[in-house]
Amino acid sequence: MVSLLAASCSAGSGHNASSPASHRATGVNSSYPAGSPIGPAGPPPNTLAGYYAQKLRWRPCDHGFQCARLLVPFDYQRPAWRRFSLPVIRLPATDSRARIGSLVVNPGGPGGSGVQYAQAARTQISSAVRARFDVVGFDPRGVAGSIPAVTCLSGPQLDKYFETSDIPLTKAQQATVVAQSKLFARGCEQRSGALLPYVGTASAARDMDVLRAALGDPKLTYLGKSYGTFLGTWYAQLFPSHVRALVLDGAVDPSESALNMNLIQAQGFQVALAAFIGNCLRLSACPLGHGGTVAAATARLQALLNRAAHKPLTSQISGQPGVAPLLLNGIAASLYSKSYWPYLREGLSAAMAGNGSILVELGDLLVERNQHGQYSNLTEAEAAVNCIDRTWPRSLSTWQSAAASAAKAAPMFGAALMWGSLQCAYWPVRPSAPVPLRGKGAPPILVVGTTRDPATPFRWAKALAHDLSSGVLLGWNGDGHTAYMVSSSCVNSTVDKYLINLAVPRNGTICP
Repeated sequence: MVSLLAASCSAGSGHNASSPASHRATGVNSSYPAGSPIGPAGPPPNTLAGYYAQKLRWRPCDHGFQCARLLVPFDYQRPAWRRFSLPVIRLPATDSRARIGSLVVNPGGPGGSGVQYAQAARTQISSAVRARFDVVGFDPRGVAGSIPAVTCLSGPQLDKYFETSDIPLTKAQQATVVAQSKLFARGCEQRSGALLPYVGTASAARDMDVLRAALGDPKLTYLGKSYGTFLGTWYAQLFPSHVRALVLDGAVDPSESALNMNLIQAQGFQVALAAFIGNCLRLSACPLGHGGTVAAATARLQALLNRAAHKPLTSQISGQPGVAPLLLNGIAASLYSKSYWPYLREGLSAAMAGNGSILVELGDLLVERNQHGQYSNLTEAEAAVNCIDRTWPRSLSTWQSAAASAAKAAPMFGAALMWGSLQCAYWPVRPSAPVPLRGKGAPPILVVGTTRDPATPFRWAKALAHDLSSGVLLGWNGDGHTAYMVSSSCVNSTVDKYLINLAVPRNGTICP
């Protein structure tokens, strides 16, 4: 089944592509140095004031970075109960005399490692911003190097989950989708049941305020991409007076219903696919044909997936056959960044010749599966957060109807994305009640959107900027997921001026 891509930034966010093999995920444990301190000096805090009074014990790690750990309570209503230990990493500002404070970053997901994202700060954050800010990343509760972290299934079980048909056409196929979704939810309950009620985004936003205090910053400066925009929106809702500057890039619309989010995102991927195909058709070596129409080329691509659904393509990726769901994941992964388009063309050329290896490998980037068949906990943490952040229907007939509607609205991705969330129908923890997020009382918040963003469509950025009491919209007329430090000097300079000088652009500005 296709991964729940509700805001995943794993394969995009402006990361430079060189070759699929060089971008294989290395697994959760590689995101944080071994032997790291578990927490601050002294006994662990047992009051809220004690958590806020923590002093981080920094030590050198990873070529100029410094590492520490932050303790946060499982339940902010019971601070003396259990706690999470979260890894934190920072790259000190290059101009200490002009330093403004810390820039906390989050790459999205939910389930993306903020530590890994911060480790790429030298390419993901401009030199002007790095001169004035320490770049700080942390793994949210339950994610990556968090202790404890959400875990649900073994590597082989996840392989089976992802290769299950995501467009069930028969009762038997649908029964398999249901069984796999139930297995996923049951695995999370069995292996991580004690964590599941406490990994929601509202709690993660509270953790970010504890981190702000531990960093010694009176107010938070933050760059959140994709799902990270939802985390930043929650922060503005809970702590509006603690906001200095928030950049919410690749925005998620908090007011959207769960199933409608899947539908709109599927449409976003369909738009991004059309942009890729239109570009491909102008090239003589396009595997979907040279010239012709986008509709005809899309039909050829769909025919390829239909053939793979009946007879898998060959695959040299260990433990992964060239089945349609894995090929579709590879296509989706490649739409996150325009820099991946050459590899998508290469993968499609091979697939047309019967070899799905490249597409399968590209899909592995999206779900953070390495060449040894090991996964990070991105998929599991993503489900754990999404399933309690929003209300999901429990009736299978509702999902059937939603999948049918999504398939009509977005033929390539609609049904797959809808069925990919089905584990939430069987989730052992009831979701939180929806709360309107307005951030009332916060200073201007910069919301950034890309016009042909597949994972977080531009309409969400417009909606969030409108709904926030102090939202300011900045658009980029471009392709791929998120905009800052991708290819628009207009976006980069506007974001930099906001972060450094708090200069706000005209609301609704569209960068070329």
